[in-house]
Order: sequence, then C-alpha cells, then structure tokens
Amino acid sequence: MSVHTIQYRLQRAFPALSHRNFRLFWTGQCISLIGTWMQNIGQDWLVLQLTHSPFKLGVVSAIQFAPMMFFALFAGAIADRLPKRKVLMATQFSLMILAAVLATLTYLKVIQYWHVLILAGFLGAVNTIDMPTRQSFFVELVGKEDLMNAIALNSTIFNLARIVGPAVAGFLIGLVGIAACFYLNALSFVAVLFGIWLIDVRPSVASARRQSFRDILEDTRAGLRYILTEPKLYWTLLLLALISLFVINFNIFVPLFAKENLKQAALGYGLLMTAMGVGSLGGALTLATRSRSGPNPRVLGGGAAGMSVLLILLGFVNRYWLAALILLLIGYCMISFTASANTLLQLNSDDSMRGRVMGLYSLVFGGVTPIGSLLAGKVAENAGISMGMLFCGAVGVLSCLLVYLGYRQRVSRRGPAAWG
Repeated sequence: MSVHTIQYRLQRAFPALSHRNFRLFWTGQCISLIGTWMQNIGQDWLVLQLTHSPFKLGVVSAIQFAPMMFFALFAGAIADRLPKRKVLMATQFSLMILAAVLATLTYLKVIQYWHVLILAGFLGAVNTIDMPTRQSFFVELVGKEDLMNAIALNSTIFNLARIVGPAVAGFLIGLVGIAACFYLNALSFVAVLFGIWLIDVRPSVASARRQSFRDILEDTRAGLRYILTEPKLYWTLLLLALISLFVINFNIFVPLFAKENLKQAALGYGLLMTAMGVGSLGGALTLATRSRSGPNPRVLGGGAAGMSVLLILLGFVNRYWLAALILLLIGYCMISFTASANTLLQLNSDDSMRGRVMGLYSLVFGGVTPIGSLLAGKVAENAGISMGMLFCGAVGVLSCLLVYLGYRQRVSRRGPAAWG
C-alpha cells in the first residue's frame, strides 16, 4: 500500500484533521488531557487517604460540579456572546494555576480535606465556563460537515488519556507520591495554551455590545424556550440528564470497588480506569470512522442501556480480570452514548443558540454530578458499594425505558421527524 493511499484513507476516516486550527487544538488537548486524568485519579486517592470515607469523596465531587449545576445555563449564554478563543485562554490558564496550588500543598504535606474542597469548588467554577465554550468552539474550527468527526476525535484523545493517565498516575503514586500527578497536570496546560494561541479563527460572536445581567438572563430564557420547541434536543438532553445522575458516577464507584471489593491499591485502581479508557477509545474510534453517516439515535439509546446493565453486572463481580473486562465494555457504551448526544445536539442547534444548548448539555452532563455523587456515595456507605451499583444501574435501565416510551408516544403524535 502506497503512502498516498494511506494518506487518502486517513483523510477519509478523519477529515477534521485536515483543518489546521483543529489540529492545533487537538494536539494540545492530547497532552493536557493526560494530565487531567492523572489529577482526577490522584485527587480521588488523596481524599480516600485523608478521610477513609466514601461519602466525603462524594462531597468533593459534588462541590466540584456544583457551580456547573447552578451556573451552566448562564455560562452558555456568555459563550454565545464572547470570543471563544480568548475565553479558553483564560480558563485553561486558571486550571493550570489551580493544579499547581494543589500540587504544592500536597508536596509540602500540609494538604487537608478542606483545602481539597475549596480547590474543587474553584475548579468547578472555571470548568463551568470552559465546557460550553470549548464544546461550541468545535464548529468554528471545522464547520458543520466535519463536526461529528471532530467530536469523535476529541473523544478519542480524551479516552486515550484515560488509558495513559490513570496507569501513569497509579505508578507515580506508588513510586514518588500523589503530588507528582498534580505537578505534571499543571505542566501539561502549557501545550494546550500554546495551541490555542496559534489558532487563527474569526470569532463567532452574536453581539459586541456590553451585556448586562438582565441581558444574560433574557438570553438564557430564550435558549430554554428554543430547546423546548426542538424535540431532537430535549429528548436527548432528558436521557443524558437521567443517565448522568444515576449511572455515570464512576469516580465514586470505581475507587471504592477497587479498594473494598477487589482489595486493590492505587496501581490496581489505576489499571481498572485504564481498562475503562480502552473501551471508551474503541467506541470513539468506531464513531470517528463512521462519522459521515451522522449520529444514530439507536447508538444513543443502546449505549445508555448497555452501560446501565453492565453496571448491574459489575456489582456481582469479585474477580479483578472480569471487573476490568466489564469496565472496558462500560467505557465503550459510555462514549458511544455521550459522543452521539454531543453531536446530535450541536448539529441540530442554530448557530446563535449553540452556546446555550451546550450550556444545558454541561448542566445535565456534569451539573447533576453533585446530586449523583452524593447519592452514590451515600448508598455505597450505607448499603455497600455492590448495592450502590445495582441500585443505580437498575434506575438507569428504567430511565432508558421511560424515555423510549415517551419518544414513541411523541412519534405517534407528530411523526418520525420528532427525533432521529
């Protein structure tokens, strides 16, 4: 096979990489996301070392995502008004500083639980602005035609980082301590900041005039009204909200499951998260190579239902290799679900509303995490981690069924164009 043939096939499979701006952003994310996953693993393990409490681990997650729960809708309105490149420079720099502070406190051995809570709150506040801005930035980088491929490629590196990051974090924690994970995460932001700085894109801003709080509130209300009139958007968002609330609580489930049920240390936990990342990477690559056919509602529903059923099965497992296999399949289902939801929402959103739609996406994907984390942590603490997974998986299956029945009823009233 010639070099030209290989290049042609790669371009056909990954057309988003033909855009210079996307390549710059994507390359920076490749490095930065590894650091992000290292910090995620390190922070969870640090909290368990400090508190030995599943519930307090859930509290950290709740505080980290609380700003998104309360302010994601307003952040979406802001994302529709401000130059996204400049906003991302500010948010990524802020995340770098927060990682460096956490690293230094941990290295000096003065870190306390309340320090983690405060830093988690600041991290959540920055991410509340960063997430809808970053998600709605993709269409400016590649256009609508290659949007699904760009989202799938971004999911690919996110999950490649999920493979590498936890494994490296588990090794480093055992070798030199948790602080190394946080320092390397801070350093990794240099790559993404440099990539964003080199990007040359015309800002897509609805208005250059100064916006008052009243204007932001009105923009937010207009976004909600728009979503309620678009069935393709609200059915997707409803399913995403339910699955995020009850099922996607793996930052609570997996470290507890590894430590209590499988009797694993940090390395064993990191490798379990790596297995989940391998599955997610496979799902992302599958979506990327099939992106020209567009998002498929069957993949959306199948991913949600599969993830819920597999979580139930995981509750019965006490062998490490089998747990790793199930987490690999969960990762595949999860990325199939979330990437399909992301793409469907962006492709069916008006350009002037995309930031607000992705603000609500941030709310239902990450903003409900505080409630889900507290719920998962409390059930695990009172009834055991296995019962917690069984309960949340069962609710996830029921949620899929209810949304499907609601969708079918809508189709019978308005025809098959209601969703899909």
